[in-house]
Parts: sequence; C-alpha cells; structure tokens
Amino acid sequence: MTEARTDGVEACGTTSAAGAGCGGAPGEDPDSLSCLMAQAALGHRVLLAALLAEIGLYPGQDRVLNALWANGPMSQNRLAAAVGIDMSTMTKSLQRLERSGFVSRAPSPRNRRISVVSTTPKGDTLRAEVRRVEEELHRRLSDGLTPEQVETLRSLLGVVRRNVCRETAPSPLPAAELPGTELREADPPATVAASR
Repeated sequence: MTEARTDGVEACGTTSAAGAGCGGAPGEDPDSLSCLMAQAALGHRVLLAALLAEIGLYPGQDRVLNALWANGPMSQNRLAAAVGIDMSTMTKSLQRLERSGFVSRAPSPRNRRISVVSTTPKGDTLRAEVRRVEEELHRRLSDGLTPEQVETLRSLLGVVRRNVCRETAPSPLPAAELPGTELREADPPATVAASR
C-alpha cells in the first residue's frame, strides 16, 4: 500500500502526555472533543490520500468524479457548488484530472463563457476503483464498531457538521447579488445525487 505523507504532522496522537498529538499546548486535554475531532479528521485525510494514491487520484478528485457520475456533464461553477469547494480549488483539481485524461472541459454551446466538465471513457473506468476505495475507507474507519454504533456516530457527526456549518456560513446575499448569477440560467439542470 502507498504511504501518505503527513509532512511531520502526527495523525494519531497519544494520550500519554497532555495535548500529545493535538498541538501539545500546556493544559490542553487530548481527550477533548476538539482534539479528538482534529485527530480523527487528520487521520481520515491521511488514510484517504493513501487509498486514492493507489488509483492515481488526489483527495477531493473522487468527489469531483462522483458528482459527474451522479449528474452527468456540469458547468464548472455548478460542479464546484455540488462538491462544496471554491472555484480556485476546483480549477486546480480539474487541471490535474484533465492532465490525467479523466475529465474534459469544453465551452457550453449555450454560453461559451461557461466551461462544461465531463468524464472521459478513461475517467469512467475509475468508477469501480473509487467505489472500492470508499468501501475500504468505511471498513477501516468503522473497524471495531457495531452497525448500530456506526449509525449513531453518523447521526452525531451530522449534528456536529450542522453546528459547524451554521457557525462558519457566510452571510447570505440575495440571489441577484451572487457572483455569476447571470451565468446560472445557462447551466444544464443537475439531478440530485443519490445519498450514500
């Protein structure tokens, strides 16, 4: 298996010293919710990166491909919104995917200022491999948990995610003031992806 680099960051801290693996700040409780969440998130990213590297992908590219497989060709703006990343990150991800031959971009026939992204036949061959990575990641993350505990954890993390999103969401703008609104009418309609 490919080993993912952590750039010197410990993904799985210990509780042998106060704050170990969580910044090591004096008085910081390594079993605090914040520390445990940070360690779990970092460990998840490291594990996912290693599994994706085995199939030639970087973290996040699996989500881009999944969105395209679920919805078909999409504008770059709509794809970024569906995946939940900013446009500069989407552009970098698409450049890598395009260089690898997994996606293609072309101007929209309705509005040439809009770039429509599609998977290529080579990209479509990754579908089963991405699914295998998702299943292996789930297996490793849930090792030692019963199915009931996995569902409880999923429910609790959903609450935490809503809390974080509520606290970090930008102030809403009227639709007419959102950048790129004038381009949205030309976007092809997207279907709702099946939840996993």
